[in-house]
Amino acid sequence: MKLQGKTAVVTGGGTGIGWGIAQALAREGCRVAIAGRRAEQLRAAAASWTQTPEILWQPVDVADRARVAALFQWVTETLGRLDILVNSAGINIADRSMAAMQPEQWDQVLAINATGAYNCLYYALPQMRARQEGLVINISSISGKRATALGGVAYCASKFAMTALGTSVGNECAAEGVRITNIYPGEVNTPILKHRPTPVSEERKTAMLQPDDFGDLVVAVACLHPRAHVAEIVLKPTVQEYC
Repeated sequence: MKLQGKTAVVTGGGTGIGWGIAQALAREGCRVAIAGRRAEQLRAAAASWTQTPEILWQPVDVADRARVAALFQWVTETLGRLDILVNSAGINIADRSMAAMQPEQWDQVLAINATGAYNCLYYALPQMRARQEGLVINISSISGKRATALGGVAYCASKFAMTALGTSVGNECAAEGVRITNIYPGEVNTPILKHRPTPVSEERKTAMLQPDDFGDLVVAVACLHPRAHVAEIVLKPTVQEYC
């Protein structure tokens, strides 16, 4: 097992990309804790994992700084150390244009997608910096590199913020042995699709990336020698344009 003895926290880990990554890490021997807002979904996901090591779970709203602090205190007490943080918690809304979106919807998307990633970094980084080693994976979006109507105003803004957060903090922490990788997914078949303004066909979903596609990718990054840093990765479906 390539990651035997390592530990990881995956936010947004009960479904979608986060769950795909959590399983891949655990499959390689990593002790994984998944976190998210829906306790029942986390419990069900963890229970469905029948291999060893077991996948642990802990409810958290990443937009709530006090609850994030409690999460990482629990991680320290339960796992002992944190080697890998995967920031995969994210949402989008159906009202994606400036004309349709309400201010409270803007606040909600930014609070989870951008401030949520900041909150997790804030509490995860001190021990990584002290140890001079650690890996952070930010699941951003192609909408964090190319603003699109499909992504929407709030989502694009939040993912651009996440992109800048990862890049700037990565530069700051590089000399201390902490590596931060921004991953920019294209279209992925995850539950977030239910918030698309137009329903997505089953045929289109099949052509999209699947959550498991990200598991192998993150494992590959995590297995690199600490001197090697992958700053950015764009992963998209073969059928999706990138321009």
